[in-house]
Amino acid sequence: MEISAKMVKELRDKSGAGMMDCKKALKESNGDIDRAADILREQGLSKVAKKSDRIAAEGIVESYIHNNRIGVLIEVNTETDFVAKNEDFREFVRDMAMQVAAVNPKYVTRDEVPQDELDHERSVLKEQALNEGKPEHIVEKMVEGRLEKFYKEIVLLDQPFIKDGDKTVNELLTELIAKIGEKISIRRFCRYEVGEGMEKRSEDFAEEVAKQMK
Repeated sequence: MEISAKMVKELRDKSGAGMMDCKKALKESNGDIDRAADILREQGLSKVAKKSDRIAAEGIVESYIHNNRIGVLIEVNTETDFVAKNEDFREFVRDMAMQVAAVNPKYVTRDEVPQDELDHERSVLKEQALNEGKPEHIVEKMVEGRLEKFYKEIVLLDQPFIKDGDKTVNELLTELIAKIGEKISIRRFCRYEVGEGMEKRSEDFAEEVAKQMK
């Protein structure tokens, strides 16, 4: 497979690794960018991977209020107070507060999803596939595929970024880490919505918030 300059640039932005290392990893992965990123991490060539074990204890807490109806508090950490004052970092945190307001994730990472919730969802998806008349031998693959959609709905890092649906929040975060040169982590968030849990008319808050961000 021919490795294009665009593919190399995308992997470089994602991993922070050198151009030649990116090209070599892409050749090894036959053009699969996600696999190439893993190869770089395995080889210790990804700058992002080298930062993953460092401690990020600084950062900021950002608030966002949407039309006095949805409120979000989010904490994003960095290694130094200097980076916490960086405008690119602050813009990222503001975007994340709006992302939480618009898309309403439940968790930051997949690891936070309780096993019983995951087991329940897997069970429901399996029954759906069987009720659709799918053969038993492909049901498990279908369930795993549909779980990916489930993660995108409830896990912040897996969600498509509302400003650019072609990249996930995690990809955006990885690009920022590569650009700034420090470990950055979304630690936690809290979202409040007026009347939450009460019966009320449905509105597309995601569309509303997305319009404000443009």
